[in-house]
Amino acid sequence: MSLSTLNTPSADEPARQRAGRTTAAPALSELTTLRVGGPVDDYVEAESEAELIDAVRTADDAGQPLLVIGGGSNLLVADEGFAGMVVRDVRQGLEADLEDSCGTDGACGGASLRLPAGQDWDAFVAEAVANEWVGVEALSGVPGTVGAAPVQNIGAYGQEASGVVASVVTWDRSTGSRRTFPLSGLGFGYRTSLLKRTMRADGGEGAPWYPTPRYVVLEVNLQMRLGSLSAPVGYGELARRLGVEVGQRAPSVEVREAVLELRGGKGMLLDGVGVDPGAGSSSGDGPDHDRWSAGSFFTNPVLPAESADELPEGAPRFAVRSATPESTVGPGPGAVDPTLVKTSAAWLIEHAGFTKGFGLAGEHSPARLSTRHTLALTNRGGATAADLVALARTVRDGVRDTFGIELEPEPVLVGTAL
Repeated sequence: MSLSTLNTPSADEPARQRAGRTTAAPALSELTTLRVGGPVDDYVEAESEAELIDAVRTADDAGQPLLVIGGGSNLLVADEGFAGMVVRDVRQGLEADLEDSCGTDGACGGASLRLPAGQDWDAFVAEAVANEWVGVEALSGVPGTVGAAPVQNIGAYGQEASGVVASVVTWDRSTGSRRTFPLSGLGFGYRTSLLKRTMRADGGEGAPWYPTPRYVVLEVNLQMRLGSLSAPVGYGELARRLGVEVGQRAPSVEVREAVLELRGGKGMLLDGVGVDPGAGSSSGDGPDHDRWSAGSFFTNPVLPAESADELPEGAPRFAVRSATPESTVGPGPGAVDPTLVKTSAAWLIEHAGFTKGFGLAGEHSPARLSTRHTLALTNRGGATAADLVALARTVRDGVRDTFGIELEPEPVLVGTAL
């Protein structure tokens, strides 16, 4: 059985989001969830794969810097803007082929899904839960687009995108041709992939592709199990909220609701790009500036196992699992890597003396740590990219000076650096 759903944007959405091409280039502050960033030289919105490829080829043939964006939730762009072409993929939609036969062991078939890179991620997750497609329910509320999911190998509450990705179709900017990567060729790791690593050729500075990877995602193909119960719950906080043990399953609908509640309590849900700052928050008390962020600004440090004893007393220690699931039956955790240990960036930040709401100029700082979660840097209204970079640099240096651990930023920094 096959179906198509998740239709294109409705007629009441801003015209700028529906246009195929536009010469009126918005500032990056209008396109990013941190709401900072200056003007761009050229701007294109791609409504089809052909338009996306044409825009990328045009920029590359002209030797013009290229920035391909989706939801703008993982970007910190300089106040000076971007002297190149910005291409925004606005394609929406989903195609599904379903196999609903069940075997004697009680395991049912799966869903083979095909999504354009521009598809809004959380809208897809909502659709997946409603259709009982298992494996992304704990990734509810993650901002951004489907195309960004395998690049970053997004993860939250014990799930990662790598658990459901079957293949990724890309445009290879080096060869000028389409290239499809199977799961085994994507090199998934903690918040990384082969796709992300090609942003800087061979990891070197001044790579020709930056700030967009060599491989531009065109389409993502997912393989998901069918069922009303979630994948095994792999995160203690979520398990406690659901009233189950780690490793047990729960109704996917309840998992999604619990994750959205947890994320909302930490300010890790976004109001959306381009909302009217005066429209007010859900509480009616004005805009919720804790949501003017890029989510978690630093990744959790992954250290050699032998360094675990050097962590300060009380610092969390988590097992590091392979990003590739051990079984192809459905999403689930990979094997534990005994050579590595992961700790909490938020714990290090807090114990280095940076409290919730911290700002370089106190409560009047335009850029401050979230009042709900120290891992998020937020724009309190009127912040510049320079304000956010200065705050990030101060936090990073403070953790390094206190614990000897260097925090790595998760967002892509464009035109600026820590």
